[in-house]
Amino acid sequence: MDIVYLNELKIDTIIGIFPWERQIKQPVVLDLEMATDISKAAASDQIADTLNYKAVAKRLIEFVGNSEFQLVETLAERVSEIVRQEFDVPWVRVRLNKRGAVRGARDVGVIIERGQRG
Repeated sequence: MDIVYLNELKIDTIIGIFPWERQIKQPVVLDLEMATDISKAAASDQIADTLNYKAVAKRLIEFVGNSEFQLVETLAERVSEIVRQEFDVPWVRVRLNKRGAVRGARDVGVIIERGQRG
């Protein structure tokens, strides 16, 4: 199985448990690794034969930008569901971080893996 990845996709969204966090959009950063088979695309050189990372990014920008979750865990889970179901990805690794959420730390967040890598 091959991996198509998308790193440091920054999206502003409402995320957090504190009242002030429910009032403003904050940046979250997504890193994705998505299992796929690129052999058909490599042979044909056609975008229709591969996992279109631009389409994935566009969909996630729209979804995350309009979401209002309290927990990064919930948001990461929903992102993994979208990637797996809408883009027919058998395995995904999602790293979601919320930069500046803890004083003294560059970022905090979660890393989840869903599905079968193959």
